[in-house]
Amino acid sequence: MSAIDTLATELARLPGIGRKTALRLTYHLLKQPAEQVQRLASALSVLRERVHPCQVCFNLTEEAECAICRDPRRDLTLICAVEEAADISAIERAGEYRGRYHVLGGRISPLDGVGPGQLTVRELERRVAAGGVTEVIVATNPSVEGEATALYIQQSLAPHHVRVSRIARGLPLGGDLEFADGGTIAQALFARREMT
Repeated sequence: MSAIDTLATELARLPGIGRKTALRLTYHLLKQPAEQVQRLASALSVLRERVHPCQVCFNLTEEAECAICRDPRRDLTLICAVEEAADISAIERAGEYRGRYHVLGGRISPLDGVGPGQLTVRELERRVAAGGVTEVIVATNPSVEGEATALYIQQSLAPHHVRVSRIARGLPLGGDLEFADGGTIAQALFARREMT
């Protein structure tokens, strides 16, 4: 296999990158100065060497604990459980949540060979059992696997007598009912709240 094909194959393994885009990126890199390509290669190598899971919440960090776990202004009584570290960025962009997080490392998906043992649910249980946590917000994706993971977390935390809540799902702000699917509308109706 040629060097071009090898790089394109590796780039095509990235999420959202198909074979055509991978080839375009490969040819783009070939047009760049050698120093720029070397900086990219070095950045990838440094990323892999330095970044690791936080020892508390499994967010990605270069320190022993991530910035959120080290922040004394965060509410210690709230934990938001998310599937992946990237989900934290989405929640943080909203600017409304001030608790801490727990990254599960995926979701239960038997078809993909992912069971509860491959996730960090036991570690979440230990955090709750240590005391001080009053609520765990489960923010897994609204898929069959996300729902199964949420149910598993709820059952795992039941003996600890902590409130387990689920993020609401439904129509997006600015969305039109006309274009929403039936499942989304049903969930929006189910999760309705009183107007005040």
